[in-house]
Amino acid sequence: MRSLLWDGDDLLDLVGGGRRWAPDGTERGSLLHWGFPFDRAALSPSGRYAAVWTERGTKGLLLETEELRVLREVNRSYYCAEDYDYPLALGRLPDGREVVVHCPEEYNELQVEDLVTGERLTTGPREPVDAFHSRPEVSPDGRHLLVAGWVWTPVGTARVHDLAAALTDPAALDTETLFEPHSGIAGEVGAACWLDAQRIAVSTTDDPDGPGAQLGPLHLGVWSVPERRWLHLSPLDAPTGALLARGGQVVALHGHPRLLDAATGTVLAEWPELELPRKDRAYGVTHVPSPVAALSPDGTRLAVARPDAIAVVDLPAAV
Repeated sequence: MRSLLWDGDDLLDLVGGGRRWAPDGTERGSLLHWGFPFDRAALSPSGRYAAVWTERGTKGLLLETEELRVLREVNRSYYCAEDYDYPLALGRLPDGREVVVHCPEEYNELQVEDLVTGERLTTGPREPVDAFHSRPEVSPDGRHLLVAGWVWTPVGTARVHDLAAALTDPAALDTETLFEPHSGIAGEVGAACWLDAQRIAVSTTDDPDGPGAQLGPLHLGVWSVPERRWLHLSPLDAPTGALLARGGQVVALHGHPRLLDAATGTVLAEWPELELPRKDRAYGVTHVPSPVAALSPDGTRLAVARPDAIAVVDLPAAV
């Protein structure tokens, strides 16, 4: 399967047309075929809507999940599209509206739209920086937007934007107001995720990027958005790849799943028998597909796609 999402206690493969597996392993198949090589999927916070898209392509769909009805198609610029992951995120604003964040026209211009109606919520003058956006993620409270992309050299970066401010002044999506990607970072950002509404976890690859003094190559850091400072900085033994947040812990998806303490970088548990792609950043001319894995909403189980099955791991109790 090419996608895995938790829908309650069920596992769902939207790329595969909506195949579903119950907790006892019973499969409910689907006759739906998209007729296009989508390979990534996401659910909205309510679960009522979803998106499928092509990771290194230019096309996606927004869906209503109950009947997998297509709401509309979405697109991104062709420019270098085959060299970095499609930027798309579904989130919910503080007023309850569900939104899609993506780059529908320009590769470097983030836009926020009402997920259901398609209304553009970020209309106004823009001066986007020369950055390629990937892996956008709306904060749990809907007030901020995290993006882990890259700028030309190339080098991986992370940015945090004031999403609430962007609804009044869209140029807030063009400036780094809450996290300076080159301030105190001596390594290339490989991945980032929200731990909660106020903290992000940021990991670096093993490639150096200048003489920064704090977050060096192959490190994991925890950044406080309101305090605008590092709370923790820890060395790592290996790249994390994509990160899934679990409170004060993260699941790293590089090579195989590893459960890390976000504050110390300590490996709390790992599953080397569950082989995953060794993808350590969101860009690269030679494409390594992102791992197909999903963390349950309550953080107790990790589902990993295998060549001929789905492995579901019970994670150690969080402390």
